[in-house]
Amino acid sequence: MALLEVENLKKYFPVQRGILSRAAGYVKAVDGVSFSLKQGETLGLVGESGCGKTTVGRSLLRLIEPTEGRVIFNGQDLRELDRGKMRKVRASLQIIFQDPFSSLNPRMSVGDIIAEPIRNHLNLTRSEIRNRVTLLMERVGLHTTHMNRYPHEFSGGQRQRIGIARALALNPLIIICDEPVSALDVSIQAQVINLLAQLQEQMNLAYLFIAHDLSVVEHISDRVAVMYLGRIVEMASSAELYASPRHPYSQSLLSAVPVPDPDVHRERILLQGDVPSPIDPPSGCSFHPRCFAREDICSHDAPVLRDIGGGHQVACHLRA
Repeated sequence: MALLEVENLKKYFPVQRGILSRAAGYVKAVDGVSFSLKQGETLGLVGESGCGKTTVGRSLLRLIEPTEGRVIFNGQDLRELDRGKMRKVRASLQIIFQDPFSSLNPRMSVGDIIAEPIRNHLNLTRSEIRNRVTLLMERVGLHTTHMNRYPHEFSGGQRQRIGIARALALNPLIIICDEPVSALDVSIQAQVINLLAQLQEQMNLAYLFIAHDLSVVEHISDRVAVMYLGRIVEMASSAELYASPRHPYSQSLLSAVPVPDPDVHRERILLQGDVPSPIDPPSGCSFHPRCFAREDICSHDAPVLRDIGGGHQVACHLRA
């Protein structure tokens, strides 16, 4: 049984114009996204910048309120919970932000940053909180002697470890990883990815791993969902998607991934034009203006995400 089920999730941001700030249109940041997440599983969510990946993650936690859809966690729809009940559920749903510096309060010490969720949600003594913070810092590879230091005294990789420790403070079941390594050096990225994989094995965590670096996603994900203009266009196991992408957009993305072997040549698929505006998306398949395999049906009929076998889902008239 899935730990998290997302059904037809939508988030539209109004475009306000005029003196009365009336809505003149809507930015369709997320436009009907559905997926599930099992305990101990990692689902990678990839796509170009602006495709709606981060909005999906924040909508799940109701950091921004969804426009439509259902987010079912442990059998209850999170959209139906009031603020008090949602606050309790958030102990099991945590997030690691992209920028490890701006996500940490510069006026708080590292010990206080990690202890803050513990103080807010658990009734523990000062000594018990300190012991718990010590264990969390050791778990993510930080020196406990640095507990009284401030975020600016740490490197980017160390600051992200602080963010991870804070996310782990309440023993969550699901962590939304919102591009957690994109702001780090490549060597540090590998260390953080290995840490996340190790923590997942130890604590049976489920990750929604949002990223634009496809090589990172391949390394950590069990399944991968590819987003384009607010919708999932392909979803499959990591091995299946990287070995045999079916959607033209997925094929284009994967063709841009560098190959470490200089003797291996990969044919680059270059897309024409720019990503359409989410305020006025194209009719039919939203990818058809840039698609190298488009046909007439693509311009007027929107494809649905359908299973083509083995759990491999594709939203494409020509590939399904």
